[in-house]
Amino acid sequence: MPLHALALEETAAVKVAPLLKTDKSWNGKSLAYPAGDAEITGLMIEIAPGGETGWHLHPVPSFGVILEGTLEVALKDGQTRRFQAGEAIAEVVDTLHNGRNIGTTPVRIVVFYAGAGGKALTDKEP
Repeated sequence: MPLHALALEETAAVKVAPLLKTDKSWNGKSLAYPAGDAEITGLMIEIAPGGETGWHLHPVPSFGVILEGTLEVALKDGQTRRFQAGEAIAEVVDTLHNGRNIGTTPVRIVVFYAGAGGKALTDKEP
């Protein structure tokens, strides 16, 4: 099914390139918005070669685009997935995961979180 950017009309001067349209995270679980006052947060995250995020989870939906590098994300159940520069990700929600830079250059990711005011975007492994 093709993606359509209904909020912006493509013209000769404006190009629209769909990145992602989904109701599921990359591991197939359904996405749901948290209760509370909506709050969007955007972050630029950089992971050095060989660096890891550490085991953590996001209690809110998030979406990212890999700008540079190769990121491998592992789940506690053994699932892994690699993401390359240019790929879009619907991150896993309420699922412990660890991101690791498996390349020789930094991984740069821009991530947007669909959260709620006053609520954490990330929780570390207990």
